[in-house]
Amino acid sequence: MPDCTVVVITYNDAGRLPRAVRSVLDQTLHGLEVIIVDDASTDDTPQVAAELCAQDPRVRFIRRPRNSGGCGAPRNTGMALATSPYIMFLDSDDTLPRHTCKSLITEIERTEADFVTGQIQRVYEWKRKPQRYFPDLYRRRVVDGIRRDPEMFLDTFATNKLYRTSFLKEHDLRFEERIHFEDHIFTARLFCVTRRFAVVPWIVYDWRRAPDRPGTEKSISQRLRQMDNVRQRIRAAWACDVILRANGFTDLIPERQRRFLRQDIRVYLNPLPSRDRVWVKEFASVVRPYLSEIKPDVYATVDPLTRVCCRLIVTDRIEELEVAARSLGGPRAAPRHAVQNDGRTYWGTTPDPALDITCMRMAELPFTASRLRHEVTELTANGTRVSLAIRTYDPFGVLDATPGWRADLRLRSGAVRLTPVAQDDGGYLSEVTIDLARTMNKPLIGHDGTHDPRIAITRPDGRKTTDALLVDPTAPPIRVRVPGHTVTLRPEGHAAVLRVRWRREGLRKQVPRLARVARRAIRRAGDPRLKLRVYKGLIHVVPRRADLAIFEADVGKGYTGNPRYIYEEIRRRRLPITAVWSVARRRSGFPKDATLVRRMSWRYVWTLARAAYWVDSHGFPLDYPKPRGTRYLQTWHGQGIKTIGYNAPDLRGDFDGPRAQWAAAVARWDALVSPGAEFERTFLPSNRYAGPVLRYGSPRCDVLAHGDPDAARRVRDRLEIPDDRRILLYAPTYRDHARYSGASVRADLAELAEALAAEWVLVLRTHPVERFVVPRHVRHFVRPGGSYPEVNDLMLASDALITDYSSLMCDYAVTGKPMIFMIDDWAEYRAAGRGSPYDLPAIAPGPCVTTTEELVAAVRDLDRLAAGFAAKYAAFRETWCADERGEAAARVVDAFFGARRAARPGRVRAPVAR
Repeated sequence: MPDCTVVVITYNDAGRLPRAVRSVLDQTLHGLEVIIVDDASTDDTPQVAAELCAQDPRVRFIRRPRNSGGCGAPRNTGMALATSPYIMFLDSDDTLPRHTCKSLITEIERTEADFVTGQIQRVYEWKRKPQRYFPDLYRRRVVDGIRRDPEMFLDTFATNKLYRTSFLKEHDLRFEERIHFEDHIFTARLFCVTRRFAVVPWIVYDWRRAPDRPGTEKSISQRLRQMDNVRQRIRAAWACDVILRANGFTDLIPERQRRFLRQDIRVYLNPLPSRDRVWVKEFASVVRPYLSEIKPDVYATVDPLTRVCCRLIVTDRIEELEVAARSLGGPRAAPRHAVQNDGRTYWGTTPDPALDITCMRMAELPFTASRLRHEVTELTANGTRVSLAIRTYDPFGVLDATPGWRADLRLRSGAVRLTPVAQDDGGYLSEVTIDLARTMNKPLIGHDGTHDPRIAITRPDGRKTTDALLVDPTAPPIRVRVPGHTVTLRPEGHAAVLRVRWRREGLRKQVPRLARVARRAIRRAGDPRLKLRVYKGLIHVVPRRADLAIFEADVGKGYTGNPRYIYEEIRRRRLPITAVWSVARRRSGFPKDATLVRRMSWRYVWTLARAAYWVDSHGFPLDYPKPRGTRYLQTWHGQGIKTIGYNAPDLRGDFDGPRAQWAAAVARWDALVSPGAEFERTFLPSNRYAGPVLRYGSPRCDVLAHGDPDAARRVRDRLEIPDDRRILLYAPTYRDHARYSGASVRADLAELAEALAAEWVLVLRTHPVERFVVPRHVRHFVRPGGSYPEVNDLMLASDALITDYSSLMCDYAVTGKPMIFMIDDWAEYRAAGRGSPYDLPAIAPGPCVTTTEELVAAVRDLDRLAAGFAAKYAAFRETWCADERGEAAARVVDAFFGARRAARPGRVRAPVAR
């Protein structure tokens, strides 16, 4: 007897059936049987199935005499023939990951569950990256019945589960045969009779979608344009509610309906703007009876725009529905009209509670994030000229509150000034004609690519807010011929954003091929290995420039840290030192007269070889030996509780290569800036450094010790923080195992906003290696601070700090302001993550919290907490900040560059290096 049966159903899918069957036969579990059930195909499926049976005895083939029109009947046929203790279902256009069967059987036997369900992923075969289905839903756990976790109603698939065959037969669980979306009905029955089921987080099913091609039939779930598809889904929803009611689960019907609103109705609402009016009206009439049955408290739990669309369906406001549906995806466009009443914001022109969109906070955004709606009401072409009429809606009064604003249409090649004319309903109309032939930056070589024009509203102080242009979703593409190009203007995506696509023609088509050849040649000339070889030769033949210093902060990412303040001290004294700054990409933030060199360019290699001084906060390229006669000042970039050097995850493994490379890099240091004795106690042995130490404090902390009265104004002005709001600085560090994931933001920002937005603004400063986009619905409360050029300004402007294990805590302690530590993953971080030789909860100069609720309570009680932690705060400062007296930069310059250097009159300028 095999361990597991996999029923593969198919209909007219001869091309993909072998792939599906092979995904089963290649499983790491070998005790399998495959039952192919053909639902009376009219193509070559029977021959293909016969060949698969001949190739492997584990494959059986059953052909139904008549097509059932759905998936239920063939699945029932296969289930009746199953002989193994466990069973799974697979559609012939999908596949199973290699370890699915073995891992699920292991889990079901370990947990003694009736079935086990796992993560399903959507594989769009024309894209590189698959998309997981509600990944937060699939947390590893055992659930004692659906009442314990009704959110699992989102999991209505039959194919991502492994069942006990005896369990299905005992409860006579079969698929409905004369209805589509039979999975929904089957899983409703399944949840009603299941005493225990298990959930696993790994991917167990690849739900594949091939590109749409003319003449190929779409799967049932993709036939969204067919009205019968809508009717079938509504029938399935009604049937599920009846099943729950009949089995004593009436109280869970709202949870099942919530799934309908979150998932089922959305698959029709998203593409609704591209449907014609007749289709939209019929769709509304089909779904209206079911939506009318759903109670307001169920609607209150779903996305506000979905709720708005459902309300417009129920009240038969079809034109408004078409407008609202365009805000569900894409740029999530603002409404045409909104009304504010008693502190609440409503979609449309009347304060209907069902149209409440207050939680989106669109009416409370700072100017640069504020929302307008721009609709192209007319789009025509004449020769190379394109004319647009643009209707601008200002639902939240942004323009009325911004006297002196101007509007521009921003194109790839630049901006075109608009002259909006006020309309009677409070909106504006702009008309503009653009000659596309004059917008080409490089007409000789041309351009390939796409871009989305945007409307920019600029107020007198230079700040801008931009929004995309919306066009008629049903409008046909407009093609314009300009010299050497075809330019296509068309709606893009469900929201129908205006997209402009340029394509070269004629001889210009050869430009990309020539450019690729040129890039390959440039890459060969700029090969890092070649540069390193040239550098190693240069340092033996070119003399050092005694007055040349190269500065680098954060691997060239900015003008900040200890190198910045050492550099400014040198400039203040007018020392005869020519300074060159290394810059990786962004050149903003540097003084206008600073000499910059692109990191790892040939000029950078030349400067490293010639400079008599290297000053850096992280590490110049590790494999580059220091030239003889050059002195290297390592200023480092922080101190704190995290492991460092050979004890950090990158080097703690027993791999000779990285450790030897780091040892050679450390050996280049001629002096190390030290904030204090505690830093030396941990940092020096962790990096095996035995050279000179300059214990004068951190130059970057001098301004924290002295203060800067203008810092708060700079921060409030740039980040648009009102004067009546206090500032919370939230600066978490990254997690080594989850870099670039955003996992360091542990607090629930929406919960913080709900509790604190009336008094506070939160500035989020994630670590440079993190990637986190602030959600739109909290932008009224959260200001992204990652791009702010100087973190010292943020510390000086803030009233309190929220952090976790970041070294920023030691710098912030210099200010004496309150700190709160969000350390919900402390045990994992210390034992299995980066690690720490300190017991943070024991030494923290502020409360350590593990939930957002505790964090809110701590912020609300800052004054009392500050008094309660005064002793621990003093001890922390004595440990980490005893040498921060505000004179570190001056003393470091004296010690390393020499106090005897004569000052040179006037400003020292270096040759421009690029």
